[in-house]
Amino acid sequence: MVLPTTIEEALAEGRQQADGERLTISTMQALLAHVTGRGRAWLLAHREEDLRDIDAARYLDLLARAAAGEPLAQLTGEREFYGLAFTVTPDVLIPRPETEAVVDTVLEWLDKRTIAHPHLVDVGTGSGAIAVTLALKVPKARVTAVEISPAAMDIARRNAERHGVADRMNFVIGDLLTGLAGPFDVVAANLPYINCEELTALEVGRWEPRVALDGGEDGLALVRRLLEQAPPWLADDGLLVLEIGHDQGQRVEALCRAAFPAAQVQIHPDLAKLDRIVTVETRGSK
Repeated sequence: MVLPTTIEEALAEGRQQADGERLTISTMQALLAHVTGRGRAWLLAHREEDLRDIDAARYLDLLARAAAGEPLAQLTGEREFYGLAFTVTPDVLIPRPETEAVVDTVLEWLDKRTIAHPHLVDVGTGSGAIAVTLALKVPKARVTAVEISPAAMDIARRNAERHGVADRMNFVIGDLLTGLAGPFDVVAANLPYINCEELTALEVGRWEPRVALDGGEDGLALVRRLLEQAPPWLADDGLLVLEIGHDQGQRVEALCRAAFPAAQVQIHPDLAKLDRIVTVETRGSK
């Protein structure tokens, strides 16, 4: 194997391997930036700079893994969410841009209230993206992060420490809301919502933890269980926020109305006009 000796040779190798879907020009630049510790702009402005053999070898290895479909976030160990950098490993779901809508919804709801120290819980926290972001954005909040996977919880703790909010968070290894000390002003959850049959055919199932993706036969097994548990844990003037699949809005809305008959239930579409968020507002209706 001939190693590239300069930044330009490495960029040329990446361009040659890029196939437009799995390995894009943007991906190969991100990988080269990762191994060199330099930003993309610097790389493009210093194409003549020498490349260390150890960096070149690492770069070619990452290129091959990216071409095989391994996600960029796992290759670099990092993903941006809500403008923040989060540590990512194969033990956690990679944070998606659409999940930022969960944070937006919570922040907008809290902005309309005067809760001195809101008590928030992120159920199925994974990398901690939702919980850590909320802890940063709402400094007076008490945030509980719940996760059934100890390996994933380790990553959530690391991200909380990385962003300086670990001292205001409570980390619980557990099954949904079982055993928690409520009530909570906000219950937020991005639970697995892909049905198990569909998951077997999806590329994401190769690389990310099945426990974070598999929603059972109809994709709503975990959502259904959470809603069965939730009423005693949600405050009288509280908010429940669920991220859902694009075709699950009406089914989840029905489940929410069954669990909270007197509450206000609403489906919120994403920018593509697809179902993305379902909210339950109790407003003293419990």
